[in-house]
Amino acid sequence: MKISLLVIFHLVFSALGCFAQSPADRGLEIAIEADRRASGFGDLTAEMEMILRNQEGRESRRLIRLRTMETPADGDKSLTIFDSPGDVRGTALLTHSHKTGDDDQWLFLPALKRVKRISGRNKSGAFMGSEFSYEDLGGREVEKYGYKYLGEETWDGRECFVVERYPKDSENSGYSRIVSWIDLDEYRVWKEDYYDRKNRFLKTLTLREYKLYQGTFWKAHWMRMVNHQKGNETDLLWSNFSFSTGLADRDFDQNSLKRAK
Repeated sequence: MKISLLVIFHLVFSALGCFAQSPADRGLEIAIEADRRASGFGDLTAEMEMILRNQEGRESRRLIRLRTMETPADGDKSLTIFDSPGDVRGTALLTHSHKTGDDDQWLFLPALKRVKRISGRNKSGAFMGSEFSYEDLGGREVEKYGYKYLGEETWDGRECFVVERYPKDSENSGYSRIVSWIDLDEYRVWKEDYYDRKNRFLKTLTLREYKLYQGTFWKAHWMRMVNHQKGNETDLLWSNFSFSTGLADRDFDQNSLKRAK
């Protein structure tokens, strides 16, 4: 992820005291710092197990690979590939994130042997039956949101900033607001509460088991998204992170969806 000059100038002038720091300014400042600390990895690959669990406790499991690459002046590019079970093997989601406007997303369905474009108005839909939406798998560029600093709070034994963010694309977003708990020490997100378009409490994302890579990048190895309205939940168990693997633009074009193996 790269931060626009407009955002940088806004942060600098705020820090110099040219403007009184409002809750919006403070929220933006925290978001920029969290983004800065997560940026600069170049590219990475990882694996994960996705566990879908319904309100009766029945589970289904999927094995997935992820490739991600930063771009110089825009959002990240990512490719998510399903390896099992057999009925979803070869399914792949390609995402080109953007700082402003809709992300570009394409889904390859091997059974149909075709690529389906995910439109902006469909991004709030569930991804492959999970409690994560296409929007959740898109970019989290700073410029996509408005912010509000709510204060500091101890959560799970950690002192955290509490920051609310508002999708600027309110017409297509599935959320009215998202509240994040971000630790004061490393700017890692530990919990997020999501509210639907009618401002009803919808989902909670919890992150744990952070590990430090290359002395710089913190990655959560356990995530759980709980849908409070449906009673379902989805776990993501991450492993085998590898950085600077030599990925290039050709690994994230539409042809890469059909090549994904």
